[in-house]
Amino acid sequence: MGQQRFDAVQTAFKKHAVEVEVPKGRPSEYFGELVFNREKMQKYLDAKTLQALLDCIDNGKHLDRNVADGVAKGMKQWAIEHGVTHCCHWFQPLTDTTAEKHDSFMEYDWKGGMIEEFEGKSLAQQEPDASSFPSGGIRATFEARGYTAWDPTSPVFILDDCLFIPTVFISYTGESLDYKAPLKKSIKAVSDAAVPVCQLFDPNVTHVQANLGWEQEYFLVDDALYAARPDLIATGRTLMGHASSKNQQMDDHYFGQIPTRVQAFMKDLEIQGHRLGIPMKTRHNEVAPNQFEFAPIFGECNLAVDQNMLIMGVMKKLARKHGFRVLLHEKPFEGINGSGKHNNWSLSTNTGVILYAPGKDPMSNLQFLTFFVNTLEAVRRHGALLKASIASATNAHRLGGHEAPPAIISAFLGRAMSDVLRKLLTVPDDTDIVIAGKQAYDLGLVEIPEIFIDNTDRNRTSPFAFTGNRFEFRAVGSKANCSASMCTLNTMVAEQLLDFKEAVDKELAKGTELKVAVMRTLKPIIARIIDTVCFDGNGYSAEWQKEAQKRGLDVERCVPKMFLENVKPDAVEMFERLGVFSREELHARNDVKFETYIKLVQIEGRVLGDLAINHIIPAATTYQSTLLKNVAMMKSLFPTQWEELSAHEVALIKKIAGYNAEIKMKVDAMVEKRKVANRIEDLYEKAMAYYEIADALTAIRKPIDLLEEIVDDTVWPMPKYRELLWIR
Repeated sequence: MGQQRFDAVQTAFKKHAVEVEVPKGRPSEYFGELVFNREKMQKYLDAKTLQALLDCIDNGKHLDRNVADGVAKGMKQWAIEHGVTHCCHWFQPLTDTTAEKHDSFMEYDWKGGMIEEFEGKSLAQQEPDASSFPSGGIRATFEARGYTAWDPTSPVFILDDCLFIPTVFISYTGESLDYKAPLKKSIKAVSDAAVPVCQLFDPNVTHVQANLGWEQEYFLVDDALYAARPDLIATGRTLMGHASSKNQQMDDHYFGQIPTRVQAFMKDLEIQGHRLGIPMKTRHNEVAPNQFEFAPIFGECNLAVDQNMLIMGVMKKLARKHGFRVLLHEKPFEGINGSGKHNNWSLSTNTGVILYAPGKDPMSNLQFLTFFVNTLEAVRRHGALLKASIASATNAHRLGGHEAPPAIISAFLGRAMSDVLRKLLTVPDDTDIVIAGKQAYDLGLVEIPEIFIDNTDRNRTSPFAFTGNRFEFRAVGSKANCSASMCTLNTMVAEQLLDFKEAVDKELAKGTELKVAVMRTLKPIIARIIDTVCFDGNGYSAEWQKEAQKRGLDVERCVPKMFLENVKPDAVEMFERLGVFSREELHARNDVKFETYIKLVQIEGRVLGDLAINHIIPAATTYQSTLLKNVAMMKSLFPTQWEELSAHEVALIKKIAGYNAEIKMKVDAMVEKRKVANRIEDLYEKAMAYYEIADALTAIRKPIDLLEEIVDDTVWPMPKYRELLWIR
């Protein structure tokens, strides 16, 4: 057992950086070369087909089958020129991964030969088996039909020899079975709600776009060491492991020099990302050892989600090439930072205005404050629901410590914007709102800080922080599909904007001036949010936990209980009102969440039980036997002194025996709890039973980690943290 670990460590030490094949030219010259983007459309599509496709992408116009045939013809020509032989509909089922089924271009020519064929029907729609994906009961095993339908707003791309077509995935009866379909509905909902509000200030606004800039954190471990850790292979995290003497306490890894092997991997990943049209921008060491981050330039929300899902798949393949394994679990190692996916979200108009940035005159600043305040009110109203959108068995390990935000949804504004909001409550309703330093006005006017990036400090403990011209939602898990949280955020902001517009219209109907009507509607909202959801302090403090409860904020930490928020009456009413989910879809998706939670904890329980009984106890017993032999020899050689001379060994023997017994007892108890839980029919009650089992896993881990400290290093069966956490 110890030999396998020794061999893995030696293999890891001997590895060198892999040479990266760099395309000719600058990144800007090969950016998007594997994407059927507008440049390719203009080259491979006739004018009529091009115009119809762009009208669909830009204006949401229907795309008929004849146009799809023309698009497919151009795509096929472009793809074959790149050596493509297959195509697939690429979709995002409720598994937090992507799915694909490859079909060859080859068809019979009915003359004894074969031809390459790709028609509009293959582009527009396919029929994958819907029974084998999570559906929460919408599709039974004997009801296999489901459909994937092309999403023209997300460009087709090439990976290896296959043409990938981004699609939605729906059931035979029309319900969404994926993440993309409801996300697109939420994007439309927030645009439809935001446009009338924008038109109060600028009648030229006809469309509002939701934007997303994600930051992806991840760990790398050497693949030889990974292969020697069954828990990493099966669950994505270490279910045991004593803390390394040196981990992140020196803060020397953060933004430190990137290890040579890792930089080669990052370079390769950036090149592949650029070729796939992903605007990779930032790369660096993160806080924990072996933890890293990359981020692109922000983009349209639907496309940004697709690009994140795509690059997560690409990075796993490239990591193998460089002798690594990527860990996207939110907490692969106990006692050091977990990994998140910071979602930088904003809204912008077709006129080029970012709605969370101040403008050049008082009315555009009032527009900024309108969207700023209403977004915070949406978070106040639906904070528990927003938390439910990022809740999972894996993310539960991360939230609340080691640089992750707490499981309380609050918003950080910074002192400057907090002061602006408080001042707004005290000024007349017709007060002009100006940018500080830009113009000379009489005292009493409300001034917005001129340089927002400098006037909004960062708060690492805040899950929803205003960072200049956007909000950063920092609680999303590293392996999660961003769609879940962005769909919820878009929808709740849309609902709040609809309610706001209705209230303003009532004021305007009375003959109230627009500026006064907006301010009269905003002030009660500001009064509600400023001392509830807005919090600029330390989210880790015990005082904040108590204060949050007093403010009426949701402080729930139990994941199955968080899931209940998804189907509460106000959530169902909101999603149905905005046309994002039906009641049936919400309940079905929640069942999927419960099922996934149960299965993940169940797998961890099985893996930990196996490792404890078949790896750890035998290794500890081997060392215990060595000690017993030594004590016996001491007794033989020193019959009068052996007790004194062997006191240390005897104490270790007793400790090992005690820890082994404790492990066996706790594993047996955990197994019995699983048996009881597995007989429970109700999914919520079953998930709650597994919530207790998750705590039992932590209890089993403690004596194992204590054994690791005392058992002979040469017989310990698996790589330790000190070996896993430092790339050589």
